[in-house]
Amino acid sequence: MRVYRITGRKHASDITGKGAALYGGRWNKKGSPVVYTGGNMEIALLETLVHIPQMLIPDLDMLTLKIPDSSITEIHKNQLPDNWFDYPAPTILTEIAETWIRRGETIALKVPSCIIHSAHNYILNCLHPNYNQVLIEKHTEFHFDTRLLR
Repeated sequence: MRVYRITGRKHASDITGKGAALYGGRWNKKGSPVVYTGGNMEIALLETLVHIPQMLIPDLDMLTLKIPDSSITEIHKNQLPDNWFDYPAPTILTEIAETWIRRGETIALKVPSCIIHSAHNYILNCLHPNYNQVLIEKHTEFHFDTRLLR
């Protein structure tokens, strides 16, 4: 399966999850290395866009990552609390994901996007023993159209 990540050029090739481990996020606590990806390029863009300060547009790159089809756990919306898409994120989401990370059963956690509920993000567990099977298939510069910030 292919998943997509749009990220700052400076650290684009780093898929170790160090950045997410430093700050934590909707699906991981501080200290847990994960990589956030999207099921398609469009949701990867929207997920990146909501985190870019309006007057600061970094140089961005697009990664296409190949992950094993057989190593994905899916969480459906009906398994989440009614407020799962709120900002800031409810802490139960990190608890769900931290349990998944510790169990180490799959490389990817498929979750609904809080931006477009019918789209999916894939959280990659950098601590999984087979994480080395995650491959950067393509790495290109990403042109950001500033009209998106209007």
